[in-house]
Amino acid sequence: MNPLVTVSIPLYKCEDFLRACLESVRLQTYLNIEVTLINDETPDNSVEIAEQFIKDHNLQNWKIYHLEKNAGLSVVRNKGIDTAKGKYLFFLDSDDTITPDCISILVEISEKTGAEMTMSQLECEQLETGEKSICIKIQSDKEIIVGNEEILEDFANSELVTYAVNKLFLVDFIRKNKIYFIPGLFAQDELWTFHLVLKLDKIAIYKGITYTYFLHSKSVIHNRNKRNFDNWFTIGKYIDEALNEEKNKYRKKLILKYLINYKSLTLLMNWKAQKNAVLWKESYRNYKTLSSLSLFHYFSKDFSTSLKKTNLFIQLPTNLGFKFFKWRYNR
Repeated sequence: MNPLVTVSIPLYKCEDFLRACLESVRLQTYLNIEVTLINDETPDNSVEIAEQFIKDHNLQNWKIYHLEKNAGLSVVRNKGIDTAKGKYLFFLDSDDTITPDCISILVEISEKTGAEMTMSQLECEQLETGEKSICIKIQSDKEIIVGNEEILEDFANSELVTYAVNKLFLVDFIRKNKIYFIPGLFAQDELWTFHLVLKLDKIAIYKGITYTYFLHSKSVIHNRNKRNFDNWFTIGKYIDEALNEEKNKYRKKLILKYLINYKSLTLLMNWKAQKNAVLWKESYRNYKTLSSLSLFHYFSKDFSTSLKKTNLFIQLPTNLGFKFFKWRYNR
């Protein structure tokens, strides 16, 4: 018997894109699906659109849950975890779509391999032009990764992707390990995936495209500001906390490597979003309070020359660090 899959979709300011999203789920070739739509007190007509869609197509296994107050995507995702009745859970954002065979492919791989998480490739599409690209690529060439240390190693080496969508999760695994999103934080797929990676023992990878992420003027990626930068620093502190709590020497090395690359990447994203020297320097100063390579590490072979350079460039005096960053960015 085909296991039940829960597809969880947030409802918040998505009226322009919601019908296409819901239709992509309705047209799945895999039939044993329940859909949970989590209303985060959306101020637009998204709920009415969803209700009418369910009524028009007589969708018996679709349900709308209403949060008591606007609480953010973290609480919405947690509600999706807690209300899921399926063996598997799939997060889908309300302004994106999935291919007709998406769930069928991921379930088949998950059932065959026993993976706790199965991921696949997504494509990005510019809504205005229709231009498509693989904008966030899975770099690993493996089909199955077994063992937590190997998974953590591939994660630290940026072989895996950190978005929560377009992945099939074993619901019992998430609940057993209490891997929930942290209320009050937003855009925290990176942190949730990091916490997940610390526990996973088997993941499976499908290199085909099963998900379309639409880029438009309302996309989060185009609307980053100081709140996002502060949020990234808070996430950095959670990663740093996990690093300091870790006792295994090799795992500690991998987490430190990941943290250094995370700081470097988000500083770059910060500048691309605003090109605001004041905000960039604030983030740079904040990141210098987090763990970094020690002098001892620079004389060891545990870390690559490239990582040592990356660490150096984010540990300089702030004004000097900014000058070096702009020079590297503009060359």
